[in-house]
Amino acid sequence: MAQNVYGPGVRMGNWNEDVYLEEERMRHFLEKREKGELLIQRNRRVKKNILRPMQLSVSEDGYVHYGDKVIIVNPDQVLGEEAGKFMRGDLSLCMSPDEVKAQLSDDLEIPCGVSAVQTIAPMGRNTFTILSDGANSCEMGQVVVYGQNFCLGIAAGLEGKMLYLTSDHRTLMMSSLKSGLQEVTLTDEVTHLNCWQAAFLDPQLRLEYEGFPVRANEKIVIYHRHTNRALAVHRNLFLRTYFGKEIEVVAHTYLDSHKVEKPKNQWMLVTGNPRNKSNTMLDISKPITEDTRALEQAMGINT
Repeated sequence: MAQNVYGPGVRMGNWNEDVYLEEERMRHFLEKREKGELLIQRNRRVKKNILRPMQLSVSEDGYVHYGDKVIIVNPDQVLGEEAGKFMRGDLSLCMSPDEVKAQLSDDLEIPCGVSAVQTIAPMGRNTFTILSDGANSCEMGQVVVYGQNFCLGIAAGLEGKMLYLTSDHRTLMMSSLKSGLQEVTLTDEVTHLNCWQAAFLDPQLRLEYEGFPVRANEKIVIYHRHTNRALAVHRNLFLRTYFGKEIEVVAHTYLDSHKVEKPKNQWMLVTGNPRNKSNTMLDISKPITEDTRALEQAMGINT
């Protein structure tokens, strides 16, 4: 009479090969963990560097200087002609590394993308340093004036590496992802494409203010020197980035019927709070008189 001679301890198939494969996978895993090459380890290092808290420069005279560390903020604006979902609140200019390439290498991709994020907390990915271009050779600490070239560099929490905000004319192969307009990126090359200029907000007084110091924490228009396009944010166009859904940033000038730049072209160079160095000047509440004046203007009451 035939009996079942197989039990639960009997190995069938290519069991020896499976054992060796499992041992090889474990050995490969341990080697990558020792070298810090695991995906989760790369992810933690990138976030540790890019999201590292930063300290902004404090402006004692109220002006912007070469060497200052600032965040570039697009102030809150009301819904305009844009259709669909609209992001409200103050948006800061941030670097946005590629979602896949950031996890495959410890070095940031070049060129690196930029976007706008609804945060004003100083960190590695949104803290820019105002630098002089090679032609002007301005000293650190010198006041930045309207119409003068400057560069915007970001270290992104990495030691010994600086990326510069740059742009160039759009082509069929190089344009923004959503709108197809002039792209704005970060590069490590020092060229004339990295030069920007600050323009006074009121175009009727722009010539008169040429050569005057740029005040910190006040609205200005930032123009790209080579293409003469203004830095702009599209609050209704969203990008999928390494940190989630963020807003598209381009170089394009939007003018209203009075030939004035629209709010999407208006930015502020925000400095640190002298009372609390971990905060910004935007965290200081406005005086009651200013809030009352704004309310009266909105209601059409002349004072």
